[in-house]
Amino acid sequence: MITIATVLYITVNSKPEHLSTSKTVGRIFIDKYKQLHSDDTIEELDLYRDDIPRVNYKLFTSRATLVHGEEFEKLSDDEKNQVTRINQLCDQFLKADKYVIAAPMWNVFFPSMLKQYLDCIIQNGKVINVDTANKKVEGLLDNKIRKMVYIQSSGGDIPLLLSRKVNHGLTYLHDIFKFLGIKKFDKILVEGVDMKSIGREQAIQNAIEDIDDMIDYF
Repeated sequence: MITIATVLYITVNSKPEHLSTSKTVGRIFIDKYKQLHSDDTIEELDLYRDDIPRVNYKLFTSRATLVHGEEFEKLSDDEKNQVTRINQLCDQFLKADKYVIAAPMWNVFFPSMLKQYLDCIIQNGKVINVDTANKKVEGLLDNKIRKMVYIQSSGGDIPLLLSRKVNHGLTYLHDIFKFLGIKKFDKILVEGVDMKSIGREQAIQNAIEDIDDMIDYF
């Protein structure tokens, strides 16, 4: 039986694709995926182009719980639109079966727009369940098989033994999505972009080899 999947491709860089190494590799990944899964649906979200609301206390009754009912009606039209948009982003994420996130490493982390997006989609009752009575929070994304690959470009080449200590963005994403319920998390590290010994083109070529190794089972 052939299963049709929805892939959500998220990019996190203000540069156009031809200038962004992470976006360039991300597009190669998506194009190769399409060749293997032509019937699947690909949805694209550019966090620097598309509307990603900033978290505002007026929009939430508590952390990760959006206002609704009478509290929603008290909001301004602009604030109501922000709540609607946050719900749209969350529902889009929940609908997807597979996720591809392409971002550069900035200051041993990822660009702030990705954290802003995560703050929007991690909602109580949808992505997490906040049990205040038992002081417990649990992820809800294990309701179906989900897969994620994180494509990260960086100017340097981080030794494997130092990766978890230095590559905080990768570590955070791996840990938060595992907690939320996404068990299959892969990475493609496009490293050494700014190094004379490697350079952008070789780093991209190395990444393509990694893509070819994993694309069949993603």
